[in-house]
Amino acid sequence: MAEPIYILGGHQTDFAKAWSREGQDISDMVRVATESALADAALDASAIETIHVGNAFGEVQRQQAHLGAMVAQVVPNLWGVPAMRHEGACASSSLAALAAMAEIEAGRYGCALVLGVEELKNLPGDVSSQNQNAAAWQGHENIDCRFMWPAVFGRLAGEYDRRYGLDRRHLNRIAEINYGNAKRNPNAQTRQWQFNELSFTDDDNANPVIEPGTRRQDCGQITDGATAVILASAGVAKDYADRRGLRLESLPRILGWGHRNAGLKFLDKIERSRDSDYVFPHVRETITDAWRRAGIGSADDLDGIETHDCFTTTEYMAIDHFGLTPPGQSWRAVESGDIEMGGRIPINASGGLIGGGHPVGATGARMILDTARQVTGKAGDYQIDDAKTLATLNIGGSCATVVSFVVGVRD
Repeated sequence: MAEPIYILGGHQTDFAKAWSREGQDISDMVRVATESALADAALDASAIETIHVGNAFGEVQRQQAHLGAMVAQVVPNLWGVPAMRHEGACASSSLAALAAMAEIEAGRYGCALVLGVEELKNLPGDVSSQNQNAAAWQGHENIDCRFMWPAVFGRLAGEYDRRYGLDRRHLNRIAEINYGNAKRNPNAQTRQWQFNELSFTDDDNANPVIEPGTRRQDCGQITDGATAVILASAGVAKDYADRRGLRLESLPRILGWGHRNAGLKFLDKIERSRDSDYVFPHVRETITDAWRRAGIGSADDLDGIETHDCFTTTEYMAIDHFGLTPPGQSWRAVESGDIEMGGRIPINASGGLIGGGHPVGATGARMILDTARQVTGKAGDYQIDDAKTLATLNIGGSCATVVSFVVGVRD
């Protein structure tokens, strides 16, 4: 088992903020997240030895590439520190974290800044939505639609219905839970949104169809935002803890990770899994890879999950792929309350992407930070009681890039 990677601190910007409306842009998000993460960890910039940035759509949204170098541009004390940018659609900053971990594990560096950032509110919503189609196989998906991702994950609902049966009431309930959780999160995009008694039903006015199989409340909310986390080797973390009078065991750490890829095209993945127990076997394998590396055996060893709910169907898929239920029976965990706060394994206490917001390139880092806060009792009003071990699941495209982390504290 590889040496664990410690999480020394981090920062999430307010995902409700539209930065361009205040005369700011992606560079300001980079600066605020970086400086605030250093302040949270009580570290000087000189402690950072390597920088990894996750971003998906900077070129098409802001005509801004080369974001590795942006960090030193806006935080001059990091001038000279090696940096690189990673792109894996919605999993971009999880890939940045994996790369930083690999450098630390190799002994190349001892302390890394991992930053996820995305600006999506500077352009009209329809334009930003079209830009995100770049994460699909352009011109080859063979899905006739106006909005690619609601259509793709509407097809996922149809596949679950074909294989196992699906009651839309369970998708509506997932949305209701995540929006409800977001109200307790001071950085959630939708924390002040209001709903009525029809919002989480199939009422065509209160919850209209966006694409077949997908209604408005099924959709995660794209937004602006950045999240930075500071990762460290065991040696650096021990010195950090000793100088602050802390026990090394009190610091959160990444206990295990999984990372797998499939091809871009959604329908190819569905066809290849026809004879599998799981709709996405590689997603299940990503999760169990992370468990194996963390030394845990099943979902019952987890106190909570932060999963990728770009749509309610992706969370529905995650429930059975995590093994909370047998394949195709995710509805059981919804009906029983297992995934709610106070349930057996709460999912998306933060509000997830649906309630918390989805600045695409920042989501993976945000999941790492939220799980680190949970296992150290620092999640505030959305704290899971007695949480010691959480998992993440972050996907890019139609589950083409998949990353999972297990984060915990160990006495």
